[in-house]
Amino acid sequence: MDIFSGTIHRLEGALGQANVKQKVITNNLANVDTPNYKAKRVSFKNVLNEESSRLNAIKTDYRHIDFKSNESNYSVVSSNQTSYQENGNNVDIDKEMSDMAKNQIQYQALVERMSGKLNSLKSAITGGK
Repeated sequence: MDIFSGTIHRLEGALGQANVKQKVITNNLANVDTPNYKAKRVSFKNVLNEESSRLNAIKTDYRHIDFKSNESNYSVVSSNQTSYQENGNNVDIDKEMSDMAKNQIQYQALVERMSGKLNSLKSAITGGK
């Protein structure tokens, strides 16, 4: 029996993704003054592909996007095209701080959702007492 239809497993995965993103952002911030350092980004575009591989979708038009992919969940990529500082560094501290705040809000929402699910389970086990 799958408790909560796999919701807890998906929340756990989302928390892991938020953790990876946080590590990349803090690494960028730690290297804000490192010469020639290029900011990194986490791409989670393949997560939807993984989840959608479980769907039985039917393409009704040739312009529809395929649902299946065998790629990894995320990738960390560098942006080599820009340079914000004279030393070749392209870390934009304002963008990184904004991304960090957004990630923290998302993480907190996920934690609250997970807590709610676990409290529901606890209530079911104890009979609402």
